[in-house]
Amino acid sequence: MSTESVSEDCIGWAARDPSGVLSPYTFSRRVVGYDDVKLKITHCGICYADVIWTRNKQGHSKYPLVPGHEIVGIVKEVGNNVHRFKVGDHIGVGTYVNSCRDCEYCNDGLEVHCSKGAILTFDGIDVDGTITKGGYSSYIVVHERYCYRIPANYPLASAAPLLCAGITVYTPMMHHKMNQPGKSLGVVGLGGLGHMAVKFGKAFGLNVTVFSTSISKKEEALNVLGADKFVVSSDQEQIRALAKSLDFIVDTASGDHSFDVYLSLLKTAGILVVVGFPSEIKFHPGSLILGMKTISGSITGGTKETQEMIDFCAANKIYPEIEVVPIQNANEAIERLIKRDVKYRFVIDIENSLK
Repeated sequence: MSTESVSEDCIGWAARDPSGVLSPYTFSRRVVGYDDVKLKITHCGICYADVIWTRNKQGHSKYPLVPGHEIVGIVKEVGNNVHRFKVGDHIGVGTYVNSCRDCEYCNDGLEVHCSKGAILTFDGIDVDGTITKGGYSSYIVVHERYCYRIPANYPLASAAPLLCAGITVYTPMMHHKMNQPGKSLGVVGLGGLGHMAVKFGKAFGLNVTVFSTSISKKEEALNVLGADKFVVSSDQEQIRALAKSLDFIVDTASGDHSFDVYLSLLKTAGILVVVGFPSEIKFHPGSLILGMKTISGSITGGTKETQEMIDFCAANKIYPEIEVVPIQNANEAIERLIKRDVKYRFVIDIENSLK
């Protein structure tokens, strides 16, 4: 039950300009409303979205900007109408914190596709006109609908990357029925998203082939993540040997690359899902038409599927590969992320380093 009537200062780290450099920043959050949950943030994952927004890559960043949308923590307070959570529960918050709750997509638990636009966890404009601020901060107040229960036996630090990297690949895999044991899956790119696609693929009983430009990732892909095959994507001989052999491909790569090559690897009626953001997608119509193939896009998931994914990870002991860093190293971690020097997701230890 809510007992506080005033907001306490929230301590965070913010970017002040397109340099993206983060530094300490104190601000206010709204008081806990009837349907709200206040969580003390223990960890926050670092996503490439944090780079895009802090550096104003899309041209609409609103400074000071507090990034972070892979948020986990412990419930400190709940509003009077909140029944799903209680003080002390472990919960998570993902890429959005509000939606209209009335359109066909919200009614289907697909709030990320809200007709009026989901309100992003940071740099979004909330219903009260304030700018949302993310998880590089000490606490956050969120409507209970957009909070997820994290099982007590699942480590909070490991849960953080599930809220964006995990759900971004889990959603299209479930939507396109990529959970059929014995089928074959290709994963393009082995970063934060790609390594989760491999883990989900193996948990679903798929035969998983990883495609990467970096031969240095081969040993980890096979021996740590459990992939069945590793292919250097520039090796044309290896690529030709796999023609028409895959049922599904999840393409997480954001660098520009050939889509004709990957479409050629699909069996008849195979599906290629794009979740990365290359600058353009080009392919020859014949690559799609001959063989009745499908190319599809996907972002993160709705609230129903996000909770299902968290529960699935807990039940199957699926944990992202993470490197935990203090908030004081956030700028360095972001530079390393840009250079792809991370295996496979940075997670900020907010609780022990943000003072």
